Amino acid sequence: MEAEKWGRRIRAFRKLKGYTQEGFAKDLGVSVSVLGEVERGNRFPSEEFVENIANALDISVQELTPQDIEE
Repeated sequence: MEAEKWGRRIRAFRKLKGYTQEGFAKDLGVSVSVLGEVERGNRFPSEEFVENIANALDISVQELTPQDIEE
């Protein structure tokens, strides 16, 4: 369940910033399939991956973190 919440947030912010999945995966240095699995909630993002995503989107990790998840 938490992985799905992370995935929805990541996808929403990626689209809000105008990235395609392919372009964003390339900027992050991961495959499109890895990013897709995270966005679909099939793979839980590591702390380092979340930090990389937040940096690439120019937002804070706190902004990216789903509201009902405590760190």
